[in-house]
Amino acid sequence: MKYDFETIIDRHNMDAYAVDGVGTSPGFSPDAPKDGFDFIPMWVADMNFPTVPSVQKEIIKRVNHPLFGYFAIRDEYYNSIIKWHNVFHHNTFLKKEHIGYENGVIGGVLTALNVLCSKGDNVLVHSPTYIGFTFPLLNNGYHLIYSPLVKDENNLYRMDFEDMEKKIIDNHIHVVIFCSPHNPTGRVWEKEEIEKALALFKKHHVFIISDEIWADIVLNNHKHIPTQSVNDYGRENTVALYAPSKTFNLAGLVGAYRIVYNDYLRDRINKEASLSHYNEINVLSMHGLIGAYKDEGYEWLKELREVLSHNINFGYNFIKDNFKGVKISKPQGTYMLLLDLEDYCLKNGITLDVVLKRGHDVGVGWQDARPFNMPYGIRMNLALPFSRVEEAFKRLKEYVF
Repeated sequence: MKYDFETIIDRHNMDAYAVDGVGTSPGFSPDAPKDGFDFIPMWVADMNFPTVPSVQKEIIKRVNHPLFGYFAIRDEYYNSIIKWHNVFHHNTFLKKEHIGYENGVIGGVLTALNVLCSKGDNVLVHSPTYIGFTFPLLNNGYHLIYSPLVKDENNLYRMDFEDMEKKIIDNHIHVVIFCSPHNPTGRVWEKEEIEKALALFKKHHVFIISDEIWADIVLNNHKHIPTQSVNDYGRENTVALYAPSKTFNLAGLVGAYRIVYNDYLRDRINKEASLSHYNEINVLSMHGLIGAYKDEGYEWLKELREVLSHNINFGYNFIKDNFKGVKISKPQGTYMLLLDLEDYCLKNGITLDVVLKRGHDVGVGWQDARPFNMPYGIRMNLALPFSRVEEAFKRLKEYVF
């Protein structure tokens, strides 16, 4: 490969919460390992790979100019986004005016909710549910109504359309947060599934807030279908949210963007987003996106997908072969594995806390998935050099399972 996905980089004391946050938040962050074990970060959803070199080059080029005063967003920023969506998502109708900046996807979700809802309204989400939705929405006065995803005969998570419709009707719901690809299950929705969901939303006049931050991280040749691309209802009634942060490991730079095609809806959301006067782009974040979306970024992403597919395939197969009683559905996107330990814990008479602690003790920094609305869940980040992934599963086999 042209790019380096194998070097183990020491992130300590470099502002990385994934390693420096260990043991700092009991009940949230992993405990520090026992003596004799180094820590393998598999909880925070960022990558342990260096970003594409063009990001650093672009930022350094800008930093070398010594003035950092007020600035306007460059056309190059918008053109980079337009080209990226054209190449990777076959979007030929995206224009500059459709794109709006947000400090983050979660902030963009709240911007859209504040336009589409009233405080106290019910909002439909699928379960398991990304923790980033749960607390910000509750803190801002919205009520989450959960529609559980169900596994089919192939152990694949699917939407339960009957349950969704019942929840929409019973709870007078007019907004859904649609996570595509889905976090934390890793489902990459098929076009037919999105069509069926949109038909249901159209029937009951439901707007869609589509979190597509994982759109670029698809595995094993799966294909992401943008919600707005499926039909006219999806195009005109969806606020879609994207960011280069997951794809290029840029969360620390801060910066996302929304795509809205409906003129009336876009005007209202632009106004709402502007009210705080703090939801504005940072100059280095702008140049970081421009660097990420250069031609080198296209090459880098293709290699990243291969690396992540290999890591996920290894982890999935290792669990199936070695961890009896642990259920897992193979993710089609993201770089996260979601383990269901209900049968394992009940059969062995132990709690999830015991299993989590056993992993933490030997340096496997996996994540408690109960806050994701999964009572016996553990979430694992496999965006690490393969040697680290291999070592983590070796320790789990020897000391935990």
